[in-house]
Amino acid sequence: MRIATWNINSVRMRLDLLLRLMEEERPDVICLQETKVVDADFPLGPLAERGYVHAHIHGMKGYNGVAILSRLPFSSHDVQHWCGKQDCRHALAHLPDGIELHCVYIPAGGDVPDPAVNDKFAHKLQFLDEMTHWLGTERTADRPMVLVGDLNIAPLEQDVWSHKELLSVVSHTPIEVEKLAAMQTSAGWVDAMRRFVPPEEKLYTWWSYRAKDWAASNRGRRLDHIWVTPPLESALQGIKILRDARGWEPKPSDHVPVIVDLDV
Repeated sequence: MRIATWNINSVRMRLDLLLRLMEEERPDVICLQETKVVDADFPLGPLAERGYVHAHIHGMKGYNGVAILSRLPFSSHDVQHWCGKQDCRHALAHLPDGIELHCVYIPAGGDVPDPAVNDKFAHKLQFLDEMTHWLGTERTADRPMVLVGDLNIAPLEQDVWSHKELLSVVSHTPIEVEKLAAMQTSAGWVDAMRRFVPPEEKLYTWWSYRAKDWAASNRGRRLDHIWVTPPLESALQGIKILRDARGWEPKPSDHVPVIVDLDV
C-alpha cells in the first residue's frame, strides 16, 4: 500500500500538480491538507477518471480543508473537531486490512510564540493537547493506524535549517516540540520518515515562498509527517520525499508530497 500526504495549498489551483503526482507516483491513497474548497466544489471528476473513486473530503471556503482520496474502498470514515471549532482539520478513514488512516492539519500558530498575546499560537497548543488526550483515551497503541499530514512542527534539530536560529520561531519552539512529542507518545507512534533517514541527517518538506531561490538557500523545515503505530512498524518498506515538487510549475506548493510504502 502506497500512501502519499501533501499540503497542496489549494486543490483547485494545483489540480494539474495533483494529477501529476497521481500519474508519476501511483499512490493507492492520497491525503491532502489545505484544500481550501467547500465539498460541493471539490474537483472529484478528474480524480475518479484516474481511479481515485473513493473520496472522503472535509472542506471549507478559502481556508484549511483535508481530504482522503483512494483507489481502495473505505469501510467507514469520519471527521474530528477540535477546540470547539469546525474548521476542517482532521479526517479519518478505515482502509482494507483494518488500517485506520488519519489526515491531519495542525494550526500553523501565527508568528509570535506566546499564547498570552497570540490567539493563533494558543489555539495551536490547545489543539495539540486535545488531540493528544483523544488519541491516548480513545485509541490504543495495538491498533493498526497511520497518521499523516502537515503537523506544522519540525521537532528535531535536523528538521530545520538552523536549530539555533529557529528556537524562537513558531514551528520549532521548545513548547511545540514538547507537545508534539506527547502526542507521538499517546499511541506509541513511530516516526516513519526518521526510521529510514537518521535523525542526524537534514530532512525537509517545506521551503518558504519568501526565498528568491528556495533550492539554493535550502532553508527548509520538516513540517509534514508520517506516523504509524507499532503493529505497522514492521510493514514499513520505505519513504520518499518529492523535493523536486517544490519547483513544479506553474504554481508549486511550498510543501512537497511525502510517500510511505507499507507491506500490507
